[in-house]
Amino acid sequence: MNAPVEEREFQAETRQLLDLMVHSVYSNKDSFLRELISNASDALDKLRLASFQDKDLEVDVSDLHITIERDVENRRLTIRDNGIGMSREDVVGLIGTLARSGTAELRAKLTEAKDAAASADLIGQFGIGFYSTFMVADTVTLVTRKAGESEGTRWRSSGEGTYTIETVADAPQGTSVTLDLKPVDTDDHLYDYVSEAKIRELVKRYSDFIAWPIRMDVERTEKVEPADGDEDAEPTEKTVVETQTLNSMKALWARPKDEVDAEEYTQFYRHVSHAWDEPLETIALRAEGTFEYQALLFIPSQAPFDLFMRERPHGIHLYVKRVFIMDDCEELIPEYLRFVKGVVDAADLSLNVSREILQQDRQIRAIRRRLTKKVLSTIKDIRTERPDDYTTLWNQFGRAIKEGLIADTDNRDAILGISAFESTHDPETATSLEDYVARMKPNQTEIYYITGESRSAMENSPHMEAFRARGIEVLLLGDPVDEVWTGNVPEFDGKPLRSIAKGEVDLDDDEGKTQEEKDAAEKERAEREEQFSDLTSWLTETLSENVSQTRLSTRLTDSPACLVGDTFSFSPQLEKLYRASGQFLPPSKRILELNPDHPLVTALKDARAEKGDDESLADTARLLYGMAVIAEGGELDDPAHFAKLLAARLTATV
Repeated sequence: MNAPVEEREFQAETRQLLDLMVHSVYSNKDSFLRELISNASDALDKLRLASFQDKDLEVDVSDLHITIERDVENRRLTIRDNGIGMSREDVVGLIGTLARSGTAELRAKLTEAKDAAASADLIGQFGIGFYSTFMVADTVTLVTRKAGESEGTRWRSSGEGTYTIETVADAPQGTSVTLDLKPVDTDDHLYDYVSEAKIRELVKRYSDFIAWPIRMDVERTEKVEPADGDEDAEPTEKTVVETQTLNSMKALWARPKDEVDAEEYTQFYRHVSHAWDEPLETIALRAEGTFEYQALLFIPSQAPFDLFMRERPHGIHLYVKRVFIMDDCEELIPEYLRFVKGVVDAADLSLNVSREILQQDRQIRAIRRRLTKKVLSTIKDIRTERPDDYTTLWNQFGRAIKEGLIADTDNRDAILGISAFESTHDPETATSLEDYVARMKPNQTEIYYITGESRSAMENSPHMEAFRARGIEVLLLGDPVDEVWTGNVPEFDGKPLRSIAKGEVDLDDDEGKTQEEKDAAEKERAEREEQFSDLTSWLTETLSENVSQTRLSTRLTDSPACLVGDTFSFSPQLEKLYRASGQFLPPSKRILELNPDHPLVTALKDARAEKGDDESLADTARLLYGMAVIAEGGELDDPAHFAKLLAARLTATV
């Protein structure tokens, strides 16, 4: 006897998503069949793997397949598999709830999408394949029973905010999804999803490579000849039903690349990545010898919305002798290349391989090294041969790739070689380090960079003044990861990387000067330091809570002062990142540099000589420090106090 039917509500964001689906904001309706077949294929993969791992699991894996059933009269379509199935908890967690993060962003993008091409990318980005069924169906019914369990579950919804769920005793193993399709009007004749021709078209286009047979019963008319001896009788016809397999079931990675067309690769990429963009590049590998394996990898053209969410699964699909092992094998690709999708089919691994074994497996480590080098060399080729595609790739994935400069020391030079950075050379085009080095000044020995939160903030930083005045190019590094990797990468092509906001910078050009001229310039610097020594000592003492030292600057031309760090100190932005992640950092003091040619600094020097330890001069010193903090985009410890001092000073001048 079946248990009572229980009615539940979808969570709020799921109801909003379903409302958008039902009202056809998402216009690529064909996607629903591809998504259901893909889910069924995954279920069959998982059952075969479970049968290898658990010999006591009583399941029949002799004829694993996917069936499409059509009821033309009632406009009903069923996609059925005899795979792993789901428990009641699985159904509630995976089907009744949209647990993925980013749903608010998805709803906004679905609402904004104006055409099929724009909205077609969204289903893969946000992992909402099952929900696409509500674009074509008035009611969706799912019946499933998990392998090894005795009872099944029936789930039904019309997509209007609630669903029903009940336990059923007679459910076959696996999952069936039945769609009571919406009517087909004159404008929607292309979407008749009980049509044999339409289903054949969609399976051929999207799912021909699925490794399991996709079967459908079709009616055929046969001619029946008259019986022997009845010479006057005419042949008659009868209708017979035969089961046909709709897909070729050819593993693309096992076929020569010249035998696979671009559309087949595109659909396979969409299958393994659950995305709807087109791959930017396809990489086919075949390794023979000690370790034999085949690989088919794809570099996407569009980043998924959760690329930087650490909890997201990533990795390559792993097969052993065409047997599915796992769909997110993180051991096959480093995390900084987590956007790469594809399949590796190994010949020599055990079918019972586990994640723990994978971490120690010598062959897996060798495959990982080969795949990593191949992806990096492919990106290098794209950069050289297809600059526009490279720009797309870097804009989408450059921030992730730069994580490898921290994590992958073995391939650091290769990663630096394919990286692109904004710079002061060209505001429209990013530059490579190789091109930067080629443009260096004749006497320049270091690669200069600055980090910050935006291009405008970096370009207008006081630290840039002397470099801008001398026409020296500076890299503008605005990604959070730049704050970390620059501390781990000492040089490129023998040229040290140098932050213009740290240490002392001496840009005086002595080339072409006589020794006498050099000695005169050195004497002038020493005399100036002596003239300002009282002011720098007093400022260091007055601002002792905030600065470690005060000195004259060679990097300022317009601003009165700036703050710089020691050569190996954390930048303010890096300190902010660490604190935002919950890590404690002790307060750090930086160096205050003064522009000796600025009227404010010279006036403060003269006032100090005249008034001595006057409190108003101390307030001026605090204002000077606050201005330096603000100019570099920093945050004041006590902005209210700074505003009070500034208001008082402005009042006195009115």
